[in-house]
Amino acid sequence: MDIIQIITKELSVEKWQVEAAVKLIDEGCTIPFISRYRKEATGSLNDEQLRSLHERLLYLRNLEDKKNQVIGSIEEQGKLTPELKKQILEAQTLVVVEDLYRPYRPKRR
Repeated sequence: MDIIQIITKELSVEKWQVEAAVKLIDEGCTIPFISRYRKEATGSLNDEQLRSLHERLLYLRNLEDKKNQVIGSIEEQGKLTPELKKQILEAQTLVVVEDLYRPYRPKRR
């Protein structure tokens, strides 16, 4: 999944703007700082766009992590089929990933 591409499409902005904003966020810059002092780097993305971008970035990264964790867990159990792996990788939301994982989740003791 190309997170940059997804965010670019959802926010209707240029790919380079998203890449620049993600780079600044990853470097630890805050949203107010980026929107106020890094307009030249992000192509003047406003505060609202940057907040949406940041929220979506966190969600999509969590989604990727969850997919990898679920695939690893089911694989350890020896129950991962190619179809199930494909469904998990194509899932667009955490809810779908959780629903696919539910039958394979280890039971508490």
